[in-house]
Amino acid sequence: MSEFRAGFVTFVGRPNVGKSTLTNALVGEKIAITSSKPQTTRKAIRGIVNTKNAQLIIVDTPGLHRPRTLLGQRLNDVVENTLGEVDVIGFCIPADEKIGPGDQFINASLDKYPRAKLVALVTKSEKVTRDVLASQLIAVDALRNWAAIVPVSAISGEQLEELKDVLGSLLPVSQALYPEDQKTEESLESRICELIREAALEESREELPHSLAVTIDEHGKREDSEIYDIHANLWVERDSQKPIIIGKGGSRLKEIGSQARKEIEALVGSKVMLKIHVKVAPAWQSDPKQLGRLGL
Repeated sequence: MSEFRAGFVTFVGRPNVGKSTLTNALVGEKIAITSSKPQTTRKAIRGIVNTKNAQLIIVDTPGLHRPRTLLGQRLNDVVENTLGEVDVIGFCIPADEKIGPGDQFINASLDKYPRAKLVALVTKSEKVTRDVLASQLIAVDALRNWAAIVPVSAISGEQLEELKDVLGSLLPVSQALYPEDQKTEESLESRICELIREAALEESREELPHSLAVTIDEHGKREDSEIYDIHANLWVERDSQKPIIIGKGGSRLKEIGSQARKEIEALVGSKVMLKIHVKVAPAWQSDPKQLGRLGL
């Protein structure tokens, strides 16, 4: 019988290579929001995966980028700190895109983290033919001497179990670090905030994503009722952004609330009454006090 292993894994890669989607698929539950907008992830979110022989703590982090604000610098710091502490780094490269300068840059930067074992993950394998996938695997193999190379699809589920086994085998021998029934460290309030922000990201224009943040004033079930009440604030940076996020006659804000409510109801397991107020926190991305109030 093999020894039980436990430890920390993180995924790196260019924006929109499927890091958060893969994290959710491995955990078996939505713990990290996803969006086509860059820099969706704003903090390190831990997802816990249990197998027969291992416990994987997957740390979903923001993407590395050139920071233009204090928030941007803090996001980069989160990534750098995480990469320096994990046991395994999975470099995600999509099967349907040729390896480019961004991939080469990330690959070279991995040399700064000698304590971690390096695994290449060819994501979105469902999008290509076997021949194209084989060519991509050869190209990825040429980048460096990997501990393993695994093609995987978070959408179809192909190779997910194999990936769990590969990652688990590379972790240090250890007892489980979390209870077996725990899926994440994230609080319910934090997860609700993120689901509202996810809905807002999908409805927002290109100039808005980085300017959006969410806080909650109060949440919980009504007394003698199954209805779950949530009073949330959706923050923007400028007065001119409020009407953009609210929309004509409140149409965009209504759609944000409708989308978020579906996800939150699945999370809390009951009917949700969600009230969202749009507020302005001037230039919050570069203000340390405002970042603190917004939990960033």
